[in-house]
This record gives sequence, C-alpha cells and structure tokens, in this order.
Amino acid sequence: MIVVDTNIVAYLLLPSEYSPQADALFKRDPEWAAPILWRNEFRNLLAGYLRRKALTFDQMLQVQAAAEDLLAGNEHEVDSRRVCELVRDSDCSAYDCEFVALAARLGVKVVTMDRKMLRAFPKHTKALAAE
Repeated sequence: MIVVDTNIVAYLLLPSEYSPQADALFKRDPEWAAPILWRNEFRNLLAGYLRRKALTFDQMLQVQAAAEDLLAGNEHEVDSRRVCELVRDSDCSAYDCEFVALAARLGVKVVTMDRKMLRAFPKHTKALAAE
C-alpha cells in the first residue's frame, strides 16, 4: 500500500507526460490510499479539464467514477491535530499535510510530484519519478 496525492491519481486516469510512471507504479503497487480530501481536489482538477474543454461532462463523470473505484475502501479520515502540527512545522498547505499525516499513520510513503512536500517531508514522501 502507498498513499498517493491527487495528481498521481490524475496521471493514472488522464493522459499526461507522467502517465507511464503512474501506470508502472499502479502495476507494482495497486493498493492506493488517500485522505478523503482527495475527492474535492480531484473534482476541482476535473473542473479545469471541463472548462478548458479537454473533457466533456460525461467524460468528467466517467473519470470521477473510475477514480472513486480506484480508491474505494482506502479513503481515510486524518487526525486534525496531526495535520496542524505538520502545517506548523512546514510551509506546506493543510491539504498536502493531510496526505503526509495519513502516510505516517499507515507507515507508508506519499507518492507525489510536489517539490514542496518532497523537501519538507523526505521521510514520508517519495517522487513518482523515483518509482
């Protein structure tokens, strides 16, 4: 099991330069986890695709459903105090700290391409490119 940030889910389900790495990661470790927050972030990401006309509304709904299926059973609440401690100790957003808090609780790493997260939490993160 690994924790993945929202962009890693997007790289798996939407074509991008990082899709081959996301595909390879999923083949190696198909049990992906995320804080419940990922849904809001993913819907916002898809809204951008819809507004740029890169996806139709029906495609948007299909991708959202596929993402929810992917993470079904592996969406987790996180401890607010722990998230706040991580925010206090870094310059990362509370959103990013939710992924780190979950990874620490599960004893796994967050796979991300977020440089700020990678710098702030090297013990709890790893880059998709390093996979």
